[in-house]
Amino acid sequence: MKIKIKRVLTFLDEVRSDAGHDVSPRLRKAAAVAILDNPFAGRFERDLSPLTTASEAVGREICAIAVQLLAPDKAVSYGKAAIVGINGEQEHGNAMLTTVFGNVMREAIGGGKAWISSMTKRGSPGGSIDIPLAHKDALYVRSHYDGMTIMLPDAPLPDEIAIIAVFATRGRPNHRVGGLAAADIKGEDGLV
Repeated sequence: MKIKIKRVLTFLDEVRSDAGHDVSPRLRKAAAVAILDNPFAGRFERDLSPLTTASEAVGREICAIAVQLLAPDKAVSYGKAAIVGINGEQEHGNAMLTTVFGNVMREAIGGGKAWISSMTKRGSPGGSIDIPLAHKDALYVRSHYDGMTIMLPDAPLPDEIAIIAVFATRGRPNHRVGGLAAADIKGEDGLV
């Protein structure tokens, strides 16, 4: 089953100042969203593997777009999400955010060992979603626990799915809650 991207939406958030302090280097977060027809909207389908298979090509396209939005900066954290139109199931979004999609995200930024945070839900056009972010190589780097909130104008329609890839260039501004420092990542297991 080939799933065609109907629309692509992009978002860029650049934080230059936070809590009265300049942010240097600036924190840049980029999201790219693919709006797709949901082939399983309105009916129960036991085998969702066609969505998982299709997520590879969808992921390659939107991840490349999001990474380009950050250029010349490099991504060091990532997250993924899906909003499924109300005629679909939340599970349809989950089927598109498996390891297949995650591996494409990792490839787009030259690698990553950590599990990729995600969020899925059903929603209506104009809804918002919070996409969690974490460091690409070590999940326990607290400074990179962050997120990006986006609102999708006119999407997803009841028979659509919105697939979202988010990347960021650094951790939170003014982080000071301890934990593993990014400079101390061992990169062996995706945790530390």
